[in-house]
Amino acid sequence: MSDTENLIENLCEAAACIEKRLCGRAPKIGIILGSGLNPLADGIADPIHVPFEEVPHMKKSTAEGHVGRFVCGELAGKQVLCMQGRLHAYEGNSAQEVAFPVWAMARLGIEQLITTNAAGGINESYREGDFCIMADQINMTGRNPVADPAAAELAERFFSMTDAFDPALRAIAHESAREGGVRVQEGVYLGLLGPSFETPAEIRAFRAWGADTVAMSVCEEVIAARHLGMKVLGISLVSNMAAGVGAVGGVGGASPNGEEVMDCAKMREGDFMRLITGIVARM
Repeated sequence: MSDTENLIENLCEAAACIEKRLCGRAPKIGIILGSGLNPLADGIADPIHVPFEEVPHMKKSTAEGHVGRFVCGELAGKQVLCMQGRLHAYEGNSAQEVAFPVWAMARLGIEQLITTNAAGGINESYREGDFCIMADQINMTGRNPVADPAAAELAERFFSMTDAFDPALRAIAHESAREGGVRVQEGVYLGLLGPSFETPAEIRAFRAWGADTVAMSVCEEVIAARHLGMKVLGISLVSNMAAGVGAVGGVGGASPNGEEVMDCAKMREGDFMRLITGIVARM
């Protein structure tokens, strides 16, 4: 059997397993919850849980604060399929393994995807606790999930990444933020391999490239989703300022750590729930 047949067969098996567990539910909206943001899935009504490790050919999540399961149920009157946690490159997953659940969701009929994460703020006008709607992305992981003969057979190999983040969904996010009184920014997200945080010199370079936020996820998911024609909305919680941001005379400034990421997410749980619920209600 060829690698292409293997990937397609594996995706079919994974999607069939999830579909069977959903007992006839057919959600069109997918949500991926990042670091510290997993609690939103606990607010999904009438939930069905499918742990990642019970899905054939799918890796399990090992990142702190990532539950590692699919949750299907009702949010804001809509059926959603939520990943309560994600797969990262820094956990030892290949680009295709990171993309695998996104491709599986597409095979299940998910047409619109909200991907979220916690990110460091590069733009000095941002504040910890802000939410940032992704206007575009810079993929600095050094990887692309479609750069593989098998993955390229899922859809046309060469595809546009213009409007990687859907303009209409971004407008909906701004509307939800205004109505809910949630402070949001909009900017360019830069994704890295991780797991080490960035150096101040790297952050200065990223700022010069036009990046506003930085983290260790999302980019490969967005590429995978756009490859199969899904519409994508990306939202970061600015959980900390990036290394060196706020330095006076090039000295000092922020020095991020994992604990502050989780603490900030905990403080913004209510606003995040209000923002995402408002978005889903309008989709």
